[in-house]
Amino acid sequence: MGEKSENCGAPEDLFNGLKVTDPQGAECATPPVSSPKDHHLQSKLLKDVESHSQEDQGEEECFHDLSASFEKEEPGADKVENKPDDNMNSSELDEEYLIELEKNMPDEEKQDKKEMAISDCNKAIQLNPGYIRAILRRAELYEKTDKLDEALEDYKSILEKDPSIHQAREACMRLPKQIEERNERLKAEMLGKLKDLGNLVLRPFGLSTENFQIKQDSSTGSYSINFVQNPNNNR
Repeated sequence: MGEKSENCGAPEDLFNGLKVTDPQGAECATPPVSSPKDHHLQSKLLKDVESHSQEDQGEEECFHDLSASFEKEEPGADKVENKPDDNMNSSELDEEYLIELEKNMPDEEKQDKKEMAISDCNKAIQLNPGYIRAILRRAELYEKTDKLDEALEDYKSILEKDPSIHQAREACMRLPKQIEERNERLKAEMLGKLKDLGNLVLRPFGLSTENFQIKQDSSTGSYSINFVQNPNNNR
């Protein structure tokens, strides 16, 4: 027992071969070596995170699209159509306007503003084409302003709408003859003016319109012109 082992040395000699290191420093200095299994797990986690982020983004875009569609449809929901009320108000306004026009017509006629009265009748008929009183008043005004053709058309229109109106029926019998007489009168006036113009042109040649006799064919109503050398001898 008293003998010492050959391999045993002093205690100081045992610590000479040891190197003391800081545990925290060792961790920082040497990164841990990951196993293939850990690497596969990390990759799977990253894919799951990316997948969830894409799904969240898609849901958010879908939500925005739905919100935008609702916002676009909202203005249409606020539009309320009141067509029956609008038509009722429009008809009431038209009726009031027609009454006002009818009141003004006699005053305008008394003040010799017949053209203005005809204009008011036109407005009333435009609002209500079947307004017989306005058509009848306009026909009377046309007669008073020598617009017989227009008056006859109005009277015919009245008879088509209401054949029982005696005034319109009487006018349709009377006006055609008046229109014919007026046309003949206008023809005579026109021929007189042409005769005066012809005399002015023929005078330098020693001629006059008397050298040209105009005759009307009673069967056709057409005119023929004959030249006469000495018109005074034929009288």
